[in-house]
Amino acid sequence: MKTILTAVALAAFGASAAFAQTVGFSQIGSESGWRAAETTLTKQQAEERGIILKFSDAQQKQENQIAAIRSFIAQGVDAILLAPVVATGWDSVLKEAKEAEIPVILLDRQVNSDKSLYLTAVGSDLVHEGEVAGQWLVDHVAGKECRVVELQGTTGSSPAIDRKTGFQNAIAGHDNIEIVRSQTGDFTRAQGKEVMESFLQAEGGGQNICALYAHNDDMAVGAIQAIKEAGLKPGEDILIVSIDAVPDIFKAIAAGEANATVELTPNMAGPAFDVLKAYMDDGTTPPKFIQTESKLYTRADDPEGEYERRKNLGY
Repeated sequence: MKTILTAVALAAFGASAAFAQTVGFSQIGSESGWRAAETTLTKQQAEERGIILKFSDAQQKQENQIAAIRSFIAQGVDAILLAPVVATGWDSVLKEAKEAEIPVILLDRQVNSDKSLYLTAVGSDLVHEGEVAGQWLVDHVAGKECRVVELQGTTGSSPAIDRKTGFQNAIAGHDNIEIVRSQTGDFTRAQGKEVMESFLQAEGGGQNICALYAHNDDMAVGAIQAIKEAGLKPGEDILIVSIDAVPDIFKAIAAGEANATVELTPNMAGPAFDVLKAYMDDGTTPPKFIQTESKLYTRADDPEGEYERRKNLGY
């Protein structure tokens, strides 16, 4: 295992500096408030641990992430954090990292590669997130007919695939609930608003829509604006359930303009750095998946307070 520490540096930092190292972080981009918070918290966690973090923003392009990983390998970093923009196409570059003896940890998303090519993945159970959202809707409509429109995440990404699967799992067998329209909003507010506008136009100005399920809160926030501009009341005329638990969705819930969100914690780096330390200290091999909690929040869960607690986290 490579190390950047010299005896002089060790003496300067003390015993705790045994974990000080250089880590490359290939981030998808900043397509959402949640993503920005993940970036902020990753940088904070690295700083607290004395880690030199080399950060690369891929601007939602896989080719940029692959180039960044190869750059990290060439620089001889000690580990790589990767939040993959899509699930496929990683085999070659992950093999290059493995051959260079650089452990890779996936953050918040999975890849369709052999598990031997990465050390571990830290994230939510994305299917479970969708199931929690879907079960909330099942319980809330209580057998009433409900036509659902769905704002999907980036096509081909693991959250888009798994959050859709989970929601479908939850509503399966409930014939009163039907997904009538589904389209990608690419996880952005602007696209969420634009696609929701098309849904409203196609469904009688929104009169034929019971609920919106959005794969992330940012798309939901954009959709809320579209619903309001159409003269409807989001949260009442159209139920809103989404995923991430970013500050702005709590503002919407507090205002009665959204109904529920499922939390995806942005602090994936803390657990990642913990397992990396154990691995580099004494070779402790972590499980291949470290799951974070997926908590449901509604109007009953102090949305005003949740907003205050989260607003300075970088969202």
